[in-house]
Amino acid sequence: MDRSAITDVAGIEVGHFTDPRRPTGCTVVIAREGAIAGVDVRGAAPGTRETDLLAPTNLVDRVHGILLAGGSAWGLDAATGVVRWLEEQGVGFPVGPVLLPIVPGAVLFDLLVGDATIRPDAAAGYGACESASASAPAEGNVGAGAGAVVGKIFGIERAMKGGIGTASVTVDGVTVGALIACNALGDVIDPQSGLPIAGARTTDGKALVDTRRALLRGEAPKPLLAGTNTTIGVIATDAVITKAQASRLATMGHDGLARSINPVHTMSDGDTLFALGTGRAGKSPGMMVLGTMAAEVVALAVVRAVRAARSITAGKLYLPAAADL
Repeated sequence: MDRSAITDVAGIEVGHFTDPRRPTGCTVVIAREGAIAGVDVRGAAPGTRETDLLAPTNLVDRVHGILLAGGSAWGLDAATGVVRWLEEQGVGFPVGPVLLPIVPGAVLFDLLVGDATIRPDAAAGYGACESASASAPAEGNVGAGAGAVVGKIFGIERAMKGGIGTASVTVDGVTVGALIACNALGDVIDPQSGLPIAGARTTDGKALVDTRRALLRGEAPKPLLAGTNTTIGVIATDAVITKAQASRLATMGHDGLARSINPVHTMSDGDTLFALGTGRAGKSPGMMVLGTMAAEVVALAVVRAVRAARSITAGKLYLPAAADL
């Protein structure tokens, strides 16, 4: 059955690299012709690359790729491989006699799942590019979502498997898509019902505890290592937008995280969303419509990330998936 994906946006390709040695990996979103770009960082513990470049007042307005990776700050190394691959393809910003690919990125923390000394590197980023295509990308335990975990607020032993998901919507010939790697501290919520789909489990592990209600009735969270979570992703559209509008699109996209993750944007999350505009539709429905579409696809992609995830066992750690509950 056909499904919606960020690659429904003309000019966008996606590739994953999943490390076979442990659950980790990276994902690249490629815009070979360049895309207007913006970013909004809402989490208090981000791990990012080249985000200052995307401020509306700064010089470069187009990027050629976005890296999403596991491995915490070590995972930023994967961007080097993305830049090298794009340069080999003749993609980049003219800098004298050479082309310089612009590749911002963000990472999530997955070091508690398996051997923490194994992290995405430049070879992983290069491998993700080699696998990139305009086909709908795989979801679940792949790429940047390979080691993702959700619902760790009462301890990782009560958490569940996260993942990566994608979705798109089209209105009047303009498409907005999202690709989200969900490694949230909080629960993932079904926006339609308001009920948790995946997250912190009860002490017997057989049901969801509903983190929001548990916290409000006084159940104490476990002490948390800062930055050990994070949901990261990319919103893309074929609408014609400016750099300032791309930044606003990323901001409005965070409404989708707020609808589908609770709690979100915490001191232990580095939640970061990029926004890309390829302009291939040749028009724009305006920012009210685009922002509404962006929030919608982000929420849909978060839900797809955990519904596509599958359970894993890493050493003594067992992480069930939404499908298991």
